[in-house]
Amino acid sequence: MNLLELESLSVRFGGHLAVSDVSMKVEGGRVSGLIGPNGAGKTTTFNAICGVVTPSSGRVSLGGKDISKIGTHKRARLGIGRTFQRLEVFSSLTVRENIQVGLEIRRSWSRRSATLPQYLADGGDPKPEDEINLILERLDLGPLAEQPVGALPTGHARLVELGRALAARPSVLLLDEPASGLDDSETDIFGDLLITLAANGLGILLVEHDVALVMRVCSHLSVLDFGQVIASGSPEEVRANEAVLSAYLGTAPAPETPEYSGIDLAGSTQEAGS
Repeated sequence: MNLLELESLSVRFGGHLAVSDVSMKVEGGRVSGLIGPNGAGKTTTFNAICGVVTPSSGRVSLGGKDISKIGTHKRARLGIGRTFQRLEVFSSLTVRENIQVGLEIRRSWSRRSATLPQYLADGGDPKPEDEINLILERLDLGPLAEQPVGALPTGHARLVELGRALAARPSVLLLDEPASGLDDSETDIFGDLLITLAANGLGILLVEHDVALVMRVCSHLSVLDFGQVIASGSPEEVRANEAVLSAYLGTAPAPETPEYSGIDLAGSTQEAGS
């Protein structure tokens, strides 16, 4: 099922066309990836989905409903969750309190369903404290629950940011470089977590510079270059696409060359506010 759909989305800043005619779908039950070189328009696309920036044309739909004209807070209320390229946590609050923030905001949305999503548990409506404990357990943050987030390593703080987003019970989760600051072992665990969340119904759109993680967890990729989608398909199809190779390497090498089989997308997919 298509939870989120972009149709011919364009974003213009003055005379600069940052995102041009982008169309893509995010389905429930799978991780979709959005990759591209620096400045390709990935974060701008996220901002357009969330309502932080206003598209100059095109449409954003959630569950078949056009949400292009509604505000950011209403989109969040309808089920769009997000983490950020720049870590956004309440550093003076504990891990538990950060997650409670997301839960309390969601509880203020009286129109949201009281049923706990399958990706957190098997339905029901647990008490707030129990729900927080479920999230702490799912993210393996229980031992750190009473620690101030400002005292934690970046990798753990990013998990707290994820937990706060999950506490709002989104149907679609946008993750902007969530593995930044994680070591190899933590990244492997994080990847397993994304796969589990998606397998239990959550729709995930992932922007990430760690190509190994992207290729492992994503079932579908879209590639942006200069604000346009230049390729989409399975990770294997995208890795072999000549337009993608050209965007990352400046030229498309012949299939028998080492660059073709060992292309390093990771070094080019980090993005600074594009």
